[in-house]
Amino acid sequence: MQISFSFIVPVYNRPNEILELLQSMVAMEYKKEYEIVIVEDGSSETSEEVITSFQDKLHISYYQKHNTGPGDSRNYGMQKAKGNYFIILDSDVILPENYLSKVDVFLEKNFVHCFGGPDDAHPSFSNLQKAISFSMTSYLTTGGIRGRKNTMGKFQPRSFNMGLSREAFEASGGFGDIHPGEDPDLTIRLWKLDYDTALIPDATVFHKRRISWKKFYQQVTKFGLVRPILNKWHPDTAKFTYWFPSLFILGTVFSLIAAGFGYWYFISLLGGYLFMILLGATFKYGNVSIGIQSVIAVLIQFYGYGKGFLRSYYYIHMLKRVPEEQFKKLFFSK
Repeated sequence: MQISFSFIVPVYNRPNEILELLQSMVAMEYKKEYEIVIVEDGSSETSEEVITSFQDKLHISYYQKHNTGPGDSRNYGMQKAKGNYFIILDSDVILPENYLSKVDVFLEKNFVHCFGGPDDAHPSFSNLQKAISFSMTSYLTTGGIRGRKNTMGKFQPRSFNMGLSREAFEASGGFGDIHPGEDPDLTIRLWKLDYDTALIPDATVFHKRRISWKKFYQQVTKFGLVRPILNKWHPDTAKFTYWFPSLFILGTVFSLIAAGFGYWYFISLLGGYLFMILLGATFKYGNVSIGIQSVIAVLIQFYGYGKGFLRSYYYIHMLKRVPEEQFKKLFFSK
């Protein structure tokens, strides 16, 4: 199949991010023609002026619609796109110069209907953004699983850096109404339709993620709320590893209680783990401040996700509540 690429980018009140993304696309070394479809999802602060300034440099299709969430906006963009292979990005990413070349080479040799790629922090990102990136991607945390090469074949792409063929999109119907969690839900449905997924290890994007502790906490809490819902919808994909952040919370509480009775062994194990986080992040970025903030980010990540997971598990799996009724804010109506 001759591949023609269409980038699909939903955006909501983030023109500055679109500016940086388009600047990185202009700098890409890929010389074949490709399309960029930007879908304004009900923004009050639109990206129209920014996009207009790039019309003579890039092939951009721009659409404005009312707010129905990122999943439905991606579906809208794929319906409007002219290419036969979609690359779905979040507006807060920056592409390396070789990004599309790496994707193209991989798909020519190992075509797959859906792929995902790793993410990392750009050198220009703030210390906070680098710390959050470390907590979400490091091998020392559960986030590191997304970057492992041994996940080829059963990799769960994330929609900040995800490829999807037109065929797979039309067969699956695209993203559902839940957010977050719409990307693993789509991946699992693709598996059930006998479509393979893969990790392209070299197709890295620079992902800004959240820019404050509060927003990061809100994000990871939603991730925790969503997972038991996905496990209910797709019980054959439930894994024990999804319990790790919740177990970390319970283990931390147990360690503190044990230390109060003079048993320091468990709290020392916890301290040793957090010290590894400190060293790992400090070594990666050459900055002890980022190392300290990475420890904070990991604690927020595990606490927010773990608490959200336990809450959702209680309501969805024990009380048998309907997800769309119990957690209405996780679902967009079209």
